[in-house]
Amino acid sequence: MRIVVIGHGMVGSRFAADLAREDPSAEITVLGHEDHDPYNRVQLSSVVAGKADATSLALEQADSPQVRVLRGVRAVAIDRERREVVDARGDRHPYDRLVLATGSAARIPDIPGVRIDPDPAHDGLISGVSPLKDLDDARRIIDAAGPGRRAVVLGAGVLGLEVATGLAARGMRVTLVHHRERLMERQLDPDASDITRGALERLGIVVATGVDATGITARDSRLTGVRLSDGSMHPAELMVLCTGTVPAVALAAAAGLDCEHGIVVGEDQATPKDPAIFAIGDCAQPPEGASGLVAQGWDQARRLVQAWSPALATGAAPVPAGPRGGDLVRVKAVGLALVTMGRIDRAGPSGHAPRSVRLSDPAGGRFTEVVVQDGRLVAATVIGDDEAAASLSAAFTRATPVPRDPVHLLARPLAVQGAAGTARPVTEMDDEEIVCQCNGVSKGAICQAVHAGSTNAGAVSKATRAGTGCGTCRLQIEELCTATKAAAAAGAAPDGPSREAAPVQPPPAMAAARAATAPEPADAPEPADAPSTRGGGGSSVPVSTSSATAVPEPELV
Repeated sequence: MRIVVIGHGMVGSRFAADLAREDPSAEITVLGHEDHDPYNRVQLSSVVAGKADATSLALEQADSPQVRVLRGVRAVAIDRERREVVDARGDRHPYDRLVLATGSAARIPDIPGVRIDPDPAHDGLISGVSPLKDLDDARRIIDAAGPGRRAVVLGAGVLGLEVATGLAARGMRVTLVHHRERLMERQLDPDASDITRGALERLGIVVATGVDATGITARDSRLTGVRLSDGSMHPAELMVLCTGTVPAVALAAAAGLDCEHGIVVGEDQATPKDPAIFAIGDCAQPPEGASGLVAQGWDQARRLVQAWSPALATGAAPVPAGPRGGDLVRVKAVGLALVTMGRIDRAGPSGHAPRSVRLSDPAGGRFTEVVVQDGRLVAATVIGDDEAAASLSAAFTRATPVPRDPVHLLARPLAVQGAAGTARPVTEMDDEEIVCQCNGVSKGAICQAVHAGSTNAGAVSKATRAGTGCGTCRLQIEELCTATKAAAAAGAAPDGPSREAAPVQPPPAMAAARAATAPEPADAPEPADAPSTRGGGGSSVPVSTSSATAVPEPELV
């Protein structure tokens, strides 16, 4: 079977590596337009912030003679009749099946003066203006950053907040500009947005909402300032465009495939017009809609490998859906703790409306809203409270029972104490509990990898893929490495209720997903007392109860 994969990013590279491992008979050719090996794009904002080094972003790639990876080679056409892909050098690559993992491109707003004559090295943008979509963008932004210099970040979605706080942490004077009145309007309501704004301003960031960038000033094709629609002018040596992404569908559209927001595919990821062509990741438009999160692309790659691999497809039960972490957005912003999770269906599967309560503490920089339906946490927003965020995230991703009255979750964030997946130290978690939500890797799998010789978080990531998504679990992985090695040296089991080491999770995403399935615990009892306020220093914090409003799907970042 000859398989061509267009795209060597986070999704395409994982698909090729997994398929080669599961189907030794497959002949795989991968075309990647970047010269780099695959790397973690989700962590680019951490590189800009100085919290991660570019060298630490490397991801697993196919290491098999049956896989031929062509780096720096761009696909320019798909010949469906001859079943060949044509690259920029004029070479043709025949296929029996074609997988499009072309990802997405940064959306460049039409701002007068922002473009110069087309320059392939920088998308035709003047010096000092850049999106943040790839490693070259990150390096360009870092080169322009410096203490005391001035930056404008355009767009206050998830990426915009991460970039703005990261540049502020580097000592830059930052102005965050957003065309809507609310920050992260797809995830935050007005109260949550106001509290987030206050947190940003305390970090020294100037926030301008309800305005657009209408022009720029430049000297010798180098940015000197940004003009806003309210007439104000902001001097700047750097402008970062965090204005969303556009699925890369040009190849598919030119080949006559159906494209709307993305490349239209069915539940099997195949294109309706050509069953030999499939699309996965950011470029795909599946029936359930695109989330813009890498976990969805990894799940699509995992299911496609299962369907194509003879060993997995013959008589095997379908691989279960990955953990619910795909609906959870952690903002990796320096100095700002912000987590959102879930999508709201007013009626829900049982026809019972969800219940929503919130805590709003502007002076303390805290906000928490939880939505409960049928004894489960179906959505939440947490700002400025790491403990509550950890507890609620665990309850959400594991779908563990919570008190049916959501006010108890605000009064006592650990009211789900009797349920698995609460915010306990990672060493006290059960082996089957999930540590890496992006990849569905359990504590037991991580501990077993340490026993097998993985002595640090980087080695564990290579062995299990834990920590290769959003990266927020890396500290827990390091803690498990330390505790497991110490316990082994002492001839004892690691701390906590772990009973017996879980089997090693092999790197393929299919095995990681199997480990993600765990039995649900018994219903957690509701506490008898339900205080209606929660605050520090004796202050009274009002808690409001209301019907839940719809939470739109996460923004493409």
